[in-house]
Amino acid sequence: MTASTTRPAPTSLHVKPGTEWASVLGRAAARTPEAFGADRLHNLVDGTWRPIGDPETLVSPVDGSRLTGLPKVSAGEAQHAVLASAAAHRGWAGTPVAERKARVTAAVEAMADARDDLALLLAWEIGKPWKLACADVDRALDGVRWYVEEIDGMLGDRTPLDGPVSNIASWNYPMSVLVHAELVQLRAGNAVIAKTPSQGGATCLTLAHALMAREGLPVTLLSGGGAELSSVLVRSPEIGALAFVGGRSNGGKVAAGLLDTGKRHMLEQEGLNAWGIWDFSDWDGLAAHLKKGFEYGKQRCTAYPRYVVQRELVDQFLATYLPVVQSLRFGHPLAVEHDDDELPTLDFGPVISAGKATELRDRVSDAMHRGAVPLWRGSLADGRFIAGQDTSAYVAPAALLSPGGASALMHSEPFGPVDTIVVVDSEAELLAQMNASNGALVASLACDDEEKAHRLAREVQAFKVGVNKPRSRGDRSEPFGGRGASWLGCFVGGELLVQAVTQGPAGELLHGNFPEHSRYPASI
Repeated sequence: MTASTTRPAPTSLHVKPGTEWASVLGRAAARTPEAFGADRLHNLVDGTWRPIGDPETLVSPVDGSRLTGLPKVSAGEAQHAVLASAAAHRGWAGTPVAERKARVTAAVEAMADARDDLALLLAWEIGKPWKLACADVDRALDGVRWYVEEIDGMLGDRTPLDGPVSNIASWNYPMSVLVHAELVQLRAGNAVIAKTPSQGGATCLTLAHALMAREGLPVTLLSGGGAELSSVLVRSPEIGALAFVGGRSNGGKVAAGLLDTGKRHMLEQEGLNAWGIWDFSDWDGLAAHLKKGFEYGKQRCTAYPRYVVQRELVDQFLATYLPVVQSLRFGHPLAVEHDDDELPTLDFGPVISAGKATELRDRVSDAMHRGAVPLWRGSLADGRFIAGQDTSAYVAPAALLSPGGASALMHSEPFGPVDTIVVVDSEAELLAQMNASNGALVASLACDDEEKAHRLAREVQAFKVGVNKPRSRGDRSEPFGGRGASWLGCFVGGELLVQAVTQGPAGELLHGNFPEHSRYPASI
């Protein structure tokens, strides 16, 4: 009689062995011990990892558990780091192009070897489901590989900037936005400074920067509060350019700090990205886009939280939309039933913090108080959780019809799994509602008549407008920027990214949103 191959009955959900925070942190620290202390991360200054700064406890949005300590440096310590980076920049700018290419390539391959642990750190720190965390790492590395091979033709006779590039980025895409940008800036001949996002991603960035530093790249990584460090990382005369990704409130403060400096800058800010639906019938095609749009709980600068729908199509739209939102899978990104199970495929995990979850719930309540109709409000009981775990950072998906004009959800991006649907009766009203936030990064129009869609798209205040498909940040050669208040400064992507972090001919006019001019690429 052969041994039974029948699988035991399912057990309660638990964290998959080997993916526990202690295991992942231990592997990261063993790989680059210089960057990790017993109870804190270190800061990278002048090529050396230093245990400076007062540590603040980091908490995982996944289950509320303590992660490690984030040591926040003072403005004086940050100023010293900027001066050291400026000195390193002068040497790196004169490094032969072939050597710069070899070191960036070596750093990319070192991160590829650590890929799974980088992704697991993202799962714990910012709640990304496993496949999306892997995609964040892979997209960064694949994108940099493309630039490594293509950048020489883009550079031509261009030269590095006069000082290092300062990077202040949000927490949601530490690898595919921040690290990706830094490696391209380095390849172009600039030293780089990165401020660790306070809300999440610090450990992943520490490991990535330790691997970069080991290959001799002039990188600086600092942790600290924006209020304390902004003047140093934005206004220091040694800084050659500033790259910022974040919300409009903080972006406005950064922009104000740049006013009298004349510094090169790329400020990516939020916008209420809208999907307009007019004279449309391909509902099956739309359903697939709606499902993918909920990835990472819509915590993306190119997510679509607003649908503007022709009144005659509302019933058909809801017949497509509601089954999608009701089918979403969310919960603990690392929980399995059996030790040998694959990590779950989820649409999203937690939002970035319990505070953000409370804010989203309050906004939904406020919108309903002001007249919004709840079309769907999910329940945490539908989530996939470990028994007894802290679920305070989780938000079930919600959809509201016609939020009132005084509601925050009517005019601003929720940055979470909350959608609003607005009903319109004319093309003019469609455009007005799609342009509710004074500029956006992306938008889309669902319309059977593509000629009409392209005509309408010219009036939509978004950098990229898709016709019967979503638009995204894009990779490699595709440019990216924003219209209105969603962007300030140079556009990026492909050749435009290289131009933004290098110097060309005297009097060169860069593509971007600037107070004195607005020059867009011929084709967006």
